[in-house]
Amino acid sequence: MQRMIARAQLLADEEMKALASVERLREKLLPWIEEGKFMTAALFKWERNLFLYVESMMDEPPAPEELMRDLSSYLEPWPGQAEKRLWIPMIDVFHFNAPASPEHWRRKAAVERRVGRVAHLKPEMAASYIYYHYQLQEEHAFHGPKYEIIAMHENLLFGYQEFPTVVEEPILPRKLMTSGTPTDWSESRMDLHFQPWPDGHLYFKPVETWFALGE
Repeated sequence: MQRMIARAQLLADEEMKALASVERLREKLLPWIEEGKFMTAALFKWERNLFLYVESMMDEPPAPEELMRDLSSYLEPWPGQAEKRLWIPMIDVFHFNAPASPEHWRRKAAVERRVGRVAHLKPEMAASYIYYHYQLQEEHAFHGPKYEIIAMHENLLFGYQEFPTVVEEPILPRKLMTSGTPTDWSESRMDLHFQPWPDGHLYFKPVETWFALGE
């Protein structure tokens, strides 16, 4: 199984046209869920940003550009490679759990809500954020929501969550035999890592769900 998170940016003033395409996209992706190619597929929107989350059971899943083809004319190309891209892969920087197999990952109860959220790191604190979270993740220091994942592009964090929350001990072995995660997580001072929002709020804020499909 593969978990994929990608980010795109809407062209200015194209949100309503893009939103009108979402139902077509949903109808196209629904058979992928029903046929067992995807376990989950969801699209979230914040300001001009779009976030695609996919859990694929295919060896070579289609690229976001192919899956989201109906949105292509409403997206702004990203520079940075020889050919500009419409979707940027986001880096998985934290998860409490990871799929060991489709059977392990399959939901045992109905999902009531699939949620996206965003936050900004202070650029100078990105390395520290990844250090603490990788240590927590690979020491299995404490358990948390099975399906939660946080991904990063530049200093923007996107988080995917499901409710009701499922907490399970990871099946995959931990990669670190150390025990460096603070016993009291507050000692990691995550409050110093985040860039405050204009209203002074720290940490994550929820974003709009354009569609969310799952088994």
